[in-house]
Amino acid sequence: MQSWEKQNAAPQRVDLLLFDHFSGLCLANTVEPMRAANQLSGRWIYEWRFLTVDGAPATSSSGMTVAAEPMDGTGDMLIALPSYHFIGHATPMVLRALRAAAGRYATLAGFDTGAWLLAAAGLLEGRRATIHWEELDRFEEAFPEVRAQRKRHVVEDNRITCSGAQAAFDLMVELIGAAHGPALRLEVAMLFMSPGATGPQDAPLARGKSVARAVALMQEHLEDPLRIPEIARRVGRPLKDLEARMQRELGAGPQVIYRRLRLIAARKLVLETGLSVAEIALRAGYQDASAFTRAFRAEFGQTPREMRLQAD
Repeated sequence: MQSWEKQNAAPQRVDLLLFDHFSGLCLANTVEPMRAANQLSGRWIYEWRFLTVDGAPATSSSGMTVAAEPMDGTGDMLIALPSYHFIGHATPMVLRALRAAAGRYATLAGFDTGAWLLAAAGLLEGRRATIHWEELDRFEEAFPEVRAQRKRHVVEDNRITCSGAQAAFDLMVELIGAAHGPALRLEVAMLFMSPGATGPQDAPLARGKSVARAVALMQEHLEDPLRIPEIARRVGRPLKDLEARMQRELGAGPQVIYRRLRLIAARKLVLETGLSVAEIALRAGYQDASAFTRAFRAEFGQTPREMRLQAD
């Protein structure tokens, strides 16, 4: 694995406010994309802390205990993550703490059932928000001043809500892309993709089946790249339509996405194997090692040899 060092740019501080009975899956799906973004970018772009209102450890729904710090700091984002037994956590002390945090954090978020606590603290009035779908009807009834929506996640100004563990993962990947570019978003998503996955539920690469299938075809043909019109034909979409869909869903057209996928695969070979640059170029679909090196540098800011030297 590549090592990294802190750079001059300050990392984004994301604090996770835990409560007893929190979902361990939701917590992992929130933190792991940030950890991967640090690893893949080669620098600390995210830092995070685990907090509770009083600083006591929090125990998950599965019995996992997490040491925590008291909720008295500042940061870029505070994510409330209560999951189960969330109504019992809406105590006056917790709601006061959340209202106070609104003045110390640039963004407040509620993951899974966290929107309930934000709404109970009066922090979602007049805003769009979502919650775990099993609780949406009850949420609408309890907080008519909130514009509840049946969506995987909702981002409105400095309030973010999402509907569950998988939605938390997809949301974090999107936030990484918005802050650090579509190339890192794509690379983080691919890191967690199961081998042979072909659908949008296997990784947050695309929302539509056509784009997901196009990405799958690209991944299947890294060493022997298909022409983009052929990919469009195989997914049953006109070329212009596929280009527009990929631009909308992934932030770039098919040519750019395909090149990134090939170079991301090449980067893995650079860092994890002793293959020659010429051999890696061939495996990434480049017949010319010099052209491959130029494309690699343009994507990652280093040549393959420079990246290997830095990682050693």
